[in-house]
Amino acid sequence: MAKTAAVIVVAAGRGTRLADPLDTKPKQYRRLSGKTVLTHTLNALGNHPRISDMVTVIHADDGALYEQAIEQVKQSGRTKLLEPVHGGTTRQDSVLAGLRALSRSECDYVLIHDAARPFVSHEIVDRVLGDLDQGADGALAAVPIADTIKKETTRSETLKTIDRTGLWAAQTPQGFPLSRILEAHEAAALSPNLDFTDDTGLAEWHGMTVVLSEGDPSNFKITTASDMKRAETQLKQSTMTDATDHPVRLSELADIRTGIGYDVHAFEEGDAVVLGGCSIPHTHKLKGHSDADVVLHAITDATLGAIGDGDIGQHFPPSDPRWKGASSDQFQRYAIQRLADRNGRISHIDVTIVCEAPKIGPHRENIRDAIASICELPTSRVSVKATTSEKLGFTGRKEGIAALANVTVRLPFDDNE
Repeated sequence: MAKTAAVIVVAAGRGTRLADPLDTKPKQYRRLSGKTVLTHTLNALGNHPRISDMVTVIHADDGALYEQAIEQVKQSGRTKLLEPVHGGTTRQDSVLAGLRALSRSECDYVLIHDAARPFVSHEIVDRVLGDLDQGADGALAAVPIADTIKKETTRSETLKTIDRTGLWAAQTPQGFPLSRILEAHEAAALSPNLDFTDDTGLAEWHGMTVVLSEGDPSNFKITTASDMKRAETQLKQSTMTDATDHPVRLSELADIRTGIGYDVHAFEEGDAVVLGGCSIPHTHKLKGHSDADVVLHAITDATLGAIGDGDIGQHFPPSDPRWKGASSDQFQRYAIQRLADRNGRISHIDVTIVCEAPKIGPHRENIRDAIASICELPTSRVSVKATTSEKLGFTGRKEGIAALANVTVRLPFDDNE
């Protein structure tokens, strides 16, 4: 299984170079097409399948602004958000606060990213993580400098031209093994008069070897008013990696595929079962590592099956303590994002629940509505049926519940297939 990554989004700055008497908010809370810069950044990172935790470092005065910003973060990202932490007087202090917040994380890597870089792509993240997978101590997203570089001198001297050969402009994210960069930051905090504005510089000071990873010129940092105008223009030409913001019409997706999912869970002592995201009172609950929502597990398997992307156990192994007691809606939202990454959408869901008890009929419409909400579908595109096994087998003996799901998805045709 691929190693997972946490993200620190550094959002504690004041953005003084973007001062505007009509809008005094820091740049990360300025709006681009109806969403804050920070919202776009969290959506872009939260959609990546290898990122499992995100912590935002904010200014102590920005709690209300942060809460407003995350209201528009997609569910696939909101489930990954940890409690924000307050930054310090320098960027170095702020990053250390974020690293300490992640110190108990089960993640292998950490990506440190500027809140004011909302155009970070999956490809950039993939390349940074790929370098870490290859054993690098650190990986820096960067782009080669293409412009001629001049060094300013006194008015009486001629400008000096700097050889740009081998020069790269640093971007973020900057990625590291979590334990290594935390150790480096803690050491720097104990050393007087050290103030690094770049995490790779601090890592190099601590003896770590950092490699360059290909960035992208579009992954620029918003710093000035002209940058905001550039971002607005770029946004009009981009979905900012948030594929579900502007879904393609179903009529335009001609490749129709189906997936079948099946799941079972046994009963154990309890007072309610969770089915399709709904808690239903019962004499027992379902036994499982997560919340044991047999319906959503079957739907998730069917969704992944329709795009040939493994099964729920592959993506969320029951041996992983992070999923202990987890709400299963996040599994299905993850599967939906995997589908969205292929520019596809779910068009229909059909579920059959097999049990003797509890009675599903009184709860059928609530389950349909809940599944529709989780999958961002109209209820008319969700079918929930229930049956018994005529007292045969484990369901007939009231030992558990089974669910079967058929999920239909629609994708654009791939001319290369």
